[in-house]
Amino acid sequence: MKKHSAKKELRLLPILLIVIIMCVAGHFLLQANFQDSHLVEYLLAAIPFAMFGLVIVAFKMAAKSEQQEQE
Repeated sequence: MKKHSAKKELRLLPILLIVIIMCVAGHFLLQANFQDSHLVEYLLAAIPFAMFGLVIVAFKMAAKSEQQEQE
């Protein structure tokens, strides 16, 4: 079993924290206070797409890191 560099794995933590904040913010914006705002509705619809984009970026970073480690 090969060892992984902790430094390379720690680079993915900011992406994880951003996704967590987006999830919490989405639940906060689902409150009744923001029910009539069209801007909030569009923002809530865009959150899953932004999360999906961040996951793709994280996968690319991990694949690049793995490829550099194998060389």
